Amino acid sequence: MSTGESAMSTGERNPAQDWARDAVIYQIYPRSFADGNGDGSGDLRGVIAHLDHLVRLGVDALWLSPFYPSPKNDAGYDVSDYCDVDPLYGSLADFDELLGRAHGLGLKVIVDLVPNHTSSRHRWFREALAAGPGVSAARSRYHFRPGRGADGELPPNNWSSVFGGPAWTRTDEDGQWYLHLFDPSQPDLNWTDPAVHAEFEEVLCFWLDRGVDGFRVDVAHGLVKAAGLPDQTLAEADPEPASTAQSDATAPFGSPAQSDVSPFFDQEGVHEIYRSWRQVLDDYPGQRILVAEAWVEPLERLFRYVRPGEMDQAFNFTFLMAGHRAPGLHTTIDETYAAAEKVGSAPTWVLSNHDTVRHASRFGLENAPAHQRGIGPDDPQPDRELGRQRAAALALIEFGLPGSAYVFQGDELGLPEHTELQPEQRQDPVFVRSQGTELGRDGARIPLPWSAGEPHLGFGTALATPTWLPQPEGFGEFAVDRQEAEPNSMLHLYRRLLQIRRRRGLGRGSFAWHDLNEPDHGLLAFVVTAGEAKTLVIANLGDGARTIAELPDGRILTSSRPGCLQGRVLAAPAAIWWALD
Repeated sequence: MSTGESAMSTGERNPAQDWARDAVIYQIYPRSFADGNGDGSGDLRGVIAHLDHLVRLGVDALWLSPFYPSPKNDAGYDVSDYCDVDPLYGSLADFDELLGRAHGLGLKVIVDLVPNHTSSRHRWFREALAAGPGVSAARSRYHFRPGRGADGELPPNNWSSVFGGPAWTRTDEDGQWYLHLFDPSQPDLNWTDPAVHAEFEEVLCFWLDRGVDGFRVDVAHGLVKAAGLPDQTLAEADPEPASTAQSDATAPFGSPAQSDVSPFFDQEGVHEIYRSWRQVLDDYPGQRILVAEAWVEPLERLFRYVRPGEMDQAFNFTFLMAGHRAPGLHTTIDETYAAAEKVGSAPTWVLSNHDTVRHASRFGLENAPAHQRGIGPDDPQPDRELGRQRAAALALIEFGLPGSAYVFQGDELGLPEHTELQPEQRQDPVFVRSQGTELGRDGARIPLPWSAGEPHLGFGTALATPTWLPQPEGFGEFAVDRQEAEPNSMLHLYRRLLQIRRRRGLGRGSFAWHDLNEPDHGLLAFVVTAGEAKTLVIANLGDGARTIAELPDGRILTSSRPGCLQGRVLAAPAAIWWALD
């Protein structure tokens, strides 16, 4: 698409009542946010104690990763009770207090929902094991099958687990096999069973009755499997990445690129589930939202999850995986708005989350690690300053784009990945299941640094108690109190960006590429118009400074780093917001 010809809108869906359309949503990974009782793990009281941080940052909502009772074989995404709080994190009373305080501060609260699988310690799965083979209500809630081979010694099909190894485990009790697309401690639910539907509608109502504002739905594309659970047909080797925008990482886990037609992801039946959930949420006052975590390609298929009558948002992982180079980002932005417009939905923009290498480290490498690969002490180490500069420039792009934006805790501090974790310190099942070939996601989940001079950098853990994952040497320089004292810190940049974004209506504006746009030469330039405010975003993502010969009349609003624009020369990597009104 040529520059200057790509004016697009994000479509219409009752925008005046749609708070999520341009919301900035902050992801809290509770175990690593703040420790309220000194035991080494973050908890809900730690979140309560730092809600003011989110208010000062300028976000609109917070999303809590799982805090439910769980054996934590997958960091809480193995839920044993969907209607309670794990004692590690506190109590339902703590949750209610958090919700009330957040609402009092003007913050919406979204909770995680894990409907693809339960924990193997969930009451239902224990009942299924006790029921034995054959038709029973208990076993029909999961996928139990006899094995193949003369004695049933082979798995029922050839599906592989996302975490490595086969997607089936044989029971010791009776020799049948059960399906788990993730860890063996996470058996997949059978969504053809009406009892599963009924149970999760009750779960939705339990939290909606308490006042939550929505749900982030884990593995939203995985609930329904192809009839008969057929073998997966492996794709032919393809030298091209799964998306033209994936310029610095291989296809993510769960991507349809791993198979010709996936028999376990992105099946049509998932949409029926979300249409029924939409009706449940719409029976409650105010706007309650559903957010899809769906690793689905191409983007046209992803945006089917946010058609009218289904979900409100879907994470734009294509943008997350697009890297820091202008051509890939340009393609992703074009494709995103085109797909969003077809269904009348607003897009989302995200750079990091708890499942990815932190982008301040990804951007410090010319060849970023594949999804879930992580970065270890024996790997090439990121250029920290280069990564920070690129992360700051990308923040001006993310928050400058109309739509909703997500911030993973620590993004606002420019936190890097912990790249020196030793094997005995790693807890991610990805590391174990892959026998160490995948380092996993622990490096992005390190306890936050709040105060450089306090034990465990102010995380709240008692001095003599280790934090659940160790903080790396030098983490203190990223502490909140250090950045409070530094006007040019990443923290102050994020606060400034979100303040300007709100004031100038960037999240709800109309988007168009500017004539300065030259992605093939490392330069992105677009204009967002919101009422009388016209904001030009220019990002030099190339390898050297660029002279902006035709910089239009206006004034600078902010920049990704001080002094990056000298006259008409924009440094690299760097970005500016320029007022045209």
